[in-house]
Amino acid sequence: MDFLVMLEECSDSTPVLARVDSVPAQMSPERRERDVVTLYGVPRTESLALAIAAAMESRRTADDGSAAFRHLGVWPERGAVGDTAWRDETTGELMTRDLNIPLEVLRSVSHLVLAQCGAALQRLVAGLSMPDWPEGAWRAISITLDPVTEPARGALGRLDGLLDVFREADGLTYEYEGD
Repeated sequence: MDFLVMLEECSDSTPVLARVDSVPAQMSPERRERDVVTLYGVPRTESLALAIAAAMESRRTADDGSAAFRHLGVWPERGAVGDTAWRDETTGELMTRDLNIPLEVLRSVSHLVLAQCGAALQRLVAGLSMPDWPEGAWRAISITLDPVTEPARGALGRLDGLLDVFREADGLTYEYEGD
């Protein structure tokens, strides 16, 4: 998954931790989906992980294909709240749907993201926090992550079990003298 992580330093205290906006594959020159994560205030690895979890969950729960725009706000007490919009392929009508991802789901996915990509996220947050950015420059860093979520891990475990069954089936298990 491709992310552009930006930092918006707020002079006022906003309750929103981050905003996540998706860019469909058709809109990017690389023809890959991309999520733009905007962190508010002082960047923290935990809030970045929550925003990445929101992007992952919004893609997982969406049945609108890769041509959808998604806009989510990540709140510390509400989870991720937003919407998704896309054009219907047959009628061309604009379709929308509200998205609401509970905080418990975001926390569990963000723990997986931190376990697998925590060091990369810490380096990214450190880069955004560096004081030597040019005056007036947008603080933005791109990152590509390929996290494996818990359902995928479960599928890999079932696949290993299936392979064991095949290996032990007649004709596939060989016993040699001296083993």
